Amino acid sequence: MILGSGSAWDTACVQLANAARHLGLDDGLHELLRTPRRSITVSVPLLRDDGQMMVLTGYRVQHNLARGPGKGGIRYHPSTDLDEVKALAMWMTWKCALMGIPYGGAKGGIAVEPGMLSRQERERMTRRYAAELVPLIGPEKDIPAPDVGTDEQTMAWIMDTYSTHTGHTATGVVTGKPLSIGGSAGRAGATSRGVQLALFAALRQTGRDPHATTVAIQGFGKVGALAAQYLHDAGCKVVAVSDVKGGVHNPQGLNPAALIRYLADGAETVVGFPATDTITNDDLLELDVDVLVPAALEGVITVENADRIRASIIVEGANGPVTAEADRILDDRGVLIVPDILANGGGVAVSYFEWVQDIQAYFWSEDEVNDRLRALMERAYGEVAMLATTQGISMRGAAHIIGVSRVAEAHRTRGLYP
Repeated sequence: MILGSGSAWDTACVQLANAARHLGLDDGLHELLRTPRRSITVSVPLLRDDGQMMVLTGYRVQHNLARGPGKGGIRYHPSTDLDEVKALAMWMTWKCALMGIPYGGAKGGIAVEPGMLSRQERERMTRRYAAELVPLIGPEKDIPAPDVGTDEQTMAWIMDTYSTHTGHTATGVVTGKPLSIGGSAGRAGATSRGVQLALFAALRQTGRDPHATTVAIQGFGKVGALAAQYLHDAGCKVVAVSDVKGGVHNPQGLNPAALIRYLADGAETVVGFPATDTITNDDLLELDVDVLVPAALEGVITVENADRIRASIIVEGANGPVTAEADRILDDRGVLIVPDILANGGGVAVSYFEWVQDIQAYFWSEDEVNDRLRALMERAYGEVAMLATTQGISMRGAAHIIGVSRVAEAHRTRGLYP
């Protein structure tokens, strides 16, 4: 197994290299799969409410379009840079292929702390960024979605900006939109529901009872909060959650619905929630629980703390939370890792459903969406688990082999132009 230095891009390249070696891909095809099709950096000037101007940097990477238009989120976060976006776009390529969705991988973002901006500033920033991307995005080119620091309102602004520039309403240019402008029932909690489905598949694979399973979730945000709710409702005991300011722990179990209400009522963090002990994010990762769900940012489990992880199952709600070196250590210890390109595939699955509904102008019920999501997740998990078992490799290795092989086959079938 090849190892990397620990950055998201290095980890993504290591995962590709391992899959390419297993598949026997030649050096040229490996390089084609590694290199993003397009990478763009744009200037995003923003007029602040106080009349001052600041200039931000935005990115969009279309990693691979062999299987269909680009698909991937847009994140607003201070650490966003081109290498991170390239890694996230590559993971989206393999994720879409693994899930059997006719998309390629893309990703975008702006290096900014969205919490420092007013709503009006976020709208101006989003619309200027979207205007820069108009030539590159579209229902048949590249379809953005929400990610860290963005939401359905962000997507509404992007859709309106694109539609204004093109002269017609194009609901299919983004997914994760409000229902009133072409969003899909079931999209808001799709990634979280996918995490729950993947976790329950892992429990079945290991012969565990959900009602006797303890879970810790790092990241009580867009993915982690609803994942905690769904897992709690299905019988698991969620004993710890955290956000950027710290975490809370109760060995007897937490009530995620009450925690969500606590934040909705104005609390800025889960820290301080009644009847809990305060812990750090590092503490949460090392708790003695059955299942750990890292659902925040990439690179949180590293060579420095991998030996102290006590969970026997890790379900990656976030993209790239385990570095390549940590992955090897955990695999050697027998920890079952359900990889990100499988575990958090629910979001892109229902984004695909939303896009299909927009194109057809015919919308499904939430039950129909959830039933289709379950079928996709369980099929993908079954394929990965079977390959991992028959070839004696990790779930991550199997997932990447399936995803990479499908994209490689698309390139071979299409040929090279000119």
